[in-house]
Amino acid sequence: MPAPTNKLKQRFQAGDTTFGCWLCFAEAATTEVMGTAGFDWLVIDSEHSPNDLRSIRDQLIALQASPSPSVVRVPVGEPWIIKQMLDVGAQSILVPMVESGEQAELMVRACTYPPNGIRGVGATSTRSSRFSTIEDYMQTADDQIALILQVESRAGLSALDDILAVDGVDCVFIGPADLAADMGHPGNPGHPEVHGAIVETLGKIAASGKVPGILSLSEEMAESYVAAGARFVAVAIDVITLSKAAQATAKRWIKQT
Repeated sequence: MPAPTNKLKQRFQAGDTTFGCWLCFAEAATTEVMGTAGFDWLVIDSEHSPNDLRSIRDQLIALQASPSPSVVRVPVGEPWIIKQMLDVGAQSILVPMVESGEQAELMVRACTYPPNGIRGVGATSTRSSRFSTIEDYMQTADDQIALILQVESRAGLSALDDILAVDGVDCVFIGPADLAADMGHPGNPGHPEVHGAIVETLGKIAASGKVPGILSLSEEMAESYVAAGARFVAVAIDVITLSKAAQATAKRWIKQT
C-alpha cells in the first residue's frame, strides 16, 4: 500500500485556484469545527500560535475526516522540526522566512528520504505510516509531500529567482505583513509600494510554474492577488472569524450605552 494521496498537491498540479483558512487556536475541537466549514485547505500554524508537536498531531487527527486538506506551518525552517511534523502525519509543510536558494534546497532535502534527502528514517512507529500498516510508505512518501515556502522580506525577494529554481518546491507564498514591515510600512500591506511588489512577485512565481500563494483578509485585496496569479489564497483566520462574528452579534443585540 502506498502513502496516502496528497489532495492539495493534486490540486496544485491541476492548476486549481484554492482558498483556505489559518488555524490559530491550537485546539483540536475548534480545528474539527473548522474542518466542516468547506475551505479548500486549512493551515495549522505553529509560528505565531501556541502549538506544539502533540497539539499539531491532535489537530491532524481531528481533520482526518474533513474534506479540507491540512497544511502545517512550522515555526522555523529546521530539518528536525520538519521531520517531526512529517512523522506525525503532515503531508504539506509551510516554511516561513525563506531568504535564499540554499535554504530552499535544505527544506526540500528535509522533506525527502535518503539517498536524495535527509529526512530521518523512522516511520515504522509513526502516525505517517499508520504505524507500519502502510507497507510502502518509505518508497512512496516523497511524491506525496507538498512544500510551500514563504518569501516575506526584501532579502527573500532578492533571492526569488534562486528559490524558484529549486526542484521540489511546490508553492511560494508571499507573507504580506512581514514584507510590508521590512519595506518600511508596518501594519500596511496595502501600501502601493508593497502591493506593487507583491503583484510583481506573484507574476514571477506563476511564470516559473510554481504555485503563487498569499494571505489577505481584505476581499478587495484578495481579488487583486488572484487577478495577479495567486492560486493558494488564505482568506480567513479562525480567531479573527470568531472575534468578528461575536462582536457583530453583540452589537446587534446588546444596547450600547
